[in-house]
Parts: sequence; C-alpha cells; structure tokens
Amino acid sequence: MKNIKFLGIFLLISWALVACAENGQEVAQPEEIEGQTGEEEKKNEAENVDEDSEDIEAKEQEEQTKEDTKTEDDDSHSEEQKEEKKAKKEPEYFLNDVGYFKPIDDANPKVVLLTIDDAPDEHAIEMAKTLKELKAPAIFFVNGHFMDTKEERKVVKQIHDMGFHIGNHTYNHQNLREVSNKQQKKEILKLNKIIEEVIGEKPKFFRAPHGANTDYAEKLVKDEGMLLMNWSYGYDFMADYMEKEALEEIMVNAPQLGKGANLLMHDREWTNAALPGILEGLKEKGYDFLDPDLIQLTKE
Repeated sequence: MKNIKFLGIFLLISWALVACAENGQEVAQPEEIEGQTGEEEKKNEAENVDEDSEDIEAKEQEEQTKEDTKTEDDDSHSEEQKEEKKAKKEPEYFLNDVGYFKPIDDANPKVVLLTIDDAPDEHAIEMAKTLKELKAPAIFFVNGHFMDTKEERKVVKQIHDMGFHIGNHTYNHQNLREVSNKQQKKEILKLNKIIEEVIGEKPKFFRAPHGANTDYAEKLVKDEGMLLMNWSYGYDFMADYMEKEALEEIMVNAPQLGKGANLLMHDREWTNAALPGILEGLKEKGYDFLDPDLIQLTKE
C-alpha cells in the first residue's frame, strides 16, 4: 500500500514537472517571436527612413526643376519683353520742311543723320564695319543695278544684319524728272520688291537720285509707307573733295552743319578713307548720331 502511494506521488510529481516544462517552452516561444518581430520592425523602420529620405530628395529635385524652369521662363520672357520694347521704339524726331530733323519732345536736339548713297558699290561693307565699330547708325541707300548678282545681294543682307537700314535710291539711279510716271513707278517698286526679298522687309526711307523728286514719286513713296528725304549737305561728289583730308575737313566744318542735319555721303574710296575722321570730328563737336528707328515716318 505504501508502495502504491509512493508510486502515485512520484507520478504526480513527474506530471507536474512535465507540465511546467511544456509551459516554459510555450512562454519562451512568444519571447523568441517577439525578438524576431523587433528586428523586422527595426529593419522596416530603417527602410521607411530610406524611403522618406528618397521622397524628400525627389521632392526637392522636383521643386528645383520647377524653379529652374521658372527662372528660364522668366529669362525668356524678359528677353521677349526687351525685343518687343526694342521693336516698338516710339518716334523721337520728325523731318521738317527744310530737311533737318527736330526732336518731338525732349530728345537730344544735337544729332546728325548719316546716310550712304549708291551702295553697294565697292566699299559699303568696310564703311558699315567702320560705322558699327564707332557705334554710328546710318541708312544705306541702295541701287538695284548694284544688286543684280547673288554676291551683291549678299552684301546688302550683311549690311542689314549688322543693324543698318536699307533705303531705296531707285533701281537704275534714274533722274525721275526725266521719265514717265510709269517708269518712275517701276524704278521705285521694282527695287522695293528686291530689297524685301533680300532683307525680309520693305524699306522705310526713299531718296531720289540728284534730289530730283516729282509730285507723282512723292505720292507713290508716301502710299508705300516710306519717308522721302533729300539731304542737308554733302561734298564727296565734288572734285575738290575727292580725297581724304579735304573731305574730312569740310564734312566736320561745313556751314550747313547744325542740329538735325542730314549728311550725304557715297560708297566711294575717298569717303571710305575719310569716314573714321568724319565720325570722330563730329563727336568732338558734341554731335550724336541719329538712330533711323527713332524717325517719324509720316509728316504731320
């Protein structure tokens, strides 16, 4: 009997130990799982941080790209505004009845207009380079018979691309008073068409050879939207002034020189040689050079 009791107690104790061991394993397992979950959470947190950093960098890059694009657009818009402003120059001078330019409002009155006739003969490009170097705007009055070849037209295009106005001086350098109205029209409009084909726009200024205008030509020129002009003075077609020093002297000290004077010169060897001295001499006397873009094209 005692053996049976002892055996029962032993079995009971054994069962209790087994139960405790199993409970210990069940408790340990969650701890192991919790440990694994903690590592995964840390890994996930790290990955989330990386993803957040990448998102922030992506957003920053996107914002920078937008800012750069906006800056480029602003710069482009600014350039467009400058071009528009340049293209919309308001007239500051008008041509009076005696052929001098007068300021419309408060523009500088001490200016002269530089013009080169009979271009492009032989020296027009060099003269244009001299004018550009000395920042002196001018009008080149061209003849059609100097634009018969591709090379000659290329010269005119080059002068225009350098920033100079191209004016109409008739196709054949024709004295308009000696021909019919029909021939006058042909002399003027034929050259207008050629000029437009070469530079992409019609000329804004007209000068008749020898200053020989007619009522018909004046009306035609006005209807074409051009300003007709003669000149205040010019000497390079006179024998006494067909050399550099004499021409420099007279062009800078001519009695006709005054505010708003319209200076006539030609595409000639001696004029080309004298041009730098003429420009410097006029500057020394306090004259600025009139920008043709600032000339009012219609007379009041």
